[in-house]
Amino acid sequence: MVNIATGRGACPNGAGAASECGWDETLVMTMSKTGLSVAVNELCVHVRYARLLGPISFSVVPGDTLVVMGETGAGKSLVAQAILGTLPGELRAEGAIEIDGRRVDDMAPEIRAASWGKQIAALPQEPWHALSPLKKSARHVRETHRYVAQRDNPEKSRAEVFDLLGLTGAEARLPGQLSGGMAQRVAFAAATAGGAPILLADEPTKGLDTDRRARVIELLAAVPAQGGTLIAITHEVAVARSLGGKLIVLREGQVVEQGNTESVLAAPSHPYTRELIDADPASWPRAAAVTPGQILLEASNVSVVRAGQTLVNGLDFCLREGERVAMVGPSGVGKTSLLDTLAGLIEPASGSVSRGGDLGPRAVQKLYQDPPTAFSPHTTLVIGLRDVARLNNTPWSEVEDLLARLSVPLSLLSRRPDAVSGGELQRVSFARALAARPRVLLADEPTSRLDPITQARTLEMLADIADARRLGVILVTHDAQIAERWAHRSVALK
Repeated sequence: MVNIATGRGACPNGAGAASECGWDETLVMTMSKTGLSVAVNELCVHVRYARLLGPISFSVVPGDTLVVMGETGAGKSLVAQAILGTLPGELRAEGAIEIDGRRVDDMAPEIRAASWGKQIAALPQEPWHALSPLKKSARHVRETHRYVAQRDNPEKSRAEVFDLLGLTGAEARLPGQLSGGMAQRVAFAAATAGGAPILLADEPTKGLDTDRRARVIELLAAVPAQGGTLIAITHEVAVARSLGGKLIVLREGQVVEQGNTESVLAAPSHPYTRELIDADPASWPRAAAVTPGQILLEASNVSVVRAGQTLVNGLDFCLREGERVAMVGPSGVGKTSLLDTLAGLIEPASGSVSRGGDLGPRAVQKLYQDPPTAFSPHTTLVIGLRDVARLNNTPWSEVEDLLARLSVPLSLLSRRPDAVSGGELQRVSFARALAARPRVLLADEPTSRLDPITQARTLEMLADIADARRLGVILVTHDAQIAERWAHRSVALK
């Protein structure tokens, strides 16, 4: 028996028993030894008369892994939503979906939902869709243990999970007090605490630094190692390679390549798969030298405190015209809180932040790490973009040009934020922020939901615009290669 919330009890690398890889066997808890298969046959997803996905067919048996990889907007998340029965109302699915040989796509929604957490655990792409803003982190995990797994005393297992995921000390915080990476790990712990034999993880490692990404990959790999069924959606080639199993590569809703993960990545037959593999930031050219202009933002002896914890202490920093500065450090170290302080959203605990004398009230714009938190869920995207354009006297043609450079089709703007992928919403966020014609752009993990190809193109576009407008940019990233190649200089937080 093993709890897939901890992954303890088996070594993902195949070392054997828990004791052989240094894991404490007392952490082995409960997961049904009887796995469940997932089979999808000729699945298609439509919006009105347009087909967004499919046809796609696959089967995953207990003890196996399926990785779905592709560019942003390729339809990866639609696969997960169709299996769960959570497609937005304007979308409809066709085809057959079976769990353990039983058709689930024809079940009533309330019957289908009854299997969540017990038969199938889902980690959504956006942690904010899985976490209540009014519940402290530990309560999310505690309630899954108690009400889904029906364990009377979940405190010990909850503490172990938080320690394993590097979340010790976050138990009493609300989701809004967590970094994006920390919220992702809390959502992971809550989703898997019920011990469901099927885990469906949508971009489970986005926004995580290298060490914590490796830990989550270990936990994911423990699911099939103990007879469970894993379906992982990712745009990261390294994650796909680590998880192994079978691989489906999607592009524009179509399957372009399918087969054994190791074989496909070693010798891809489709040029798009090769392009994904080759788009690694280590291959990017280094940023050309720049002559900085006047100071736009300056922090003097700044300290940042949140939830009683000192995150940044005694920072001196300045950003000048035309500069691209990367801010790096592990998840939870305070990068987002520092960005909020520089933006004027929170006051520094000590020290001061000043702006250049000619910067207006909207001259500093922030790109949020989790785009859903920055968009109204009740209005279409076009309304928000038009409001920003009108407020800043920006011609709509300029907004359309930004969207075209970001490869965002105008037809997407008629949808609400929950009807587009996380990567699509992230690119719309870019267009909205740049439409305000800022002098300073504070970008918090702005490409964490983008596939390697789209990430490279998006940051290349941002570099071009920054050079042309003499825009000062602070880019928060967990990727040291992006910091080294894209930025003029870096600031490391520890």
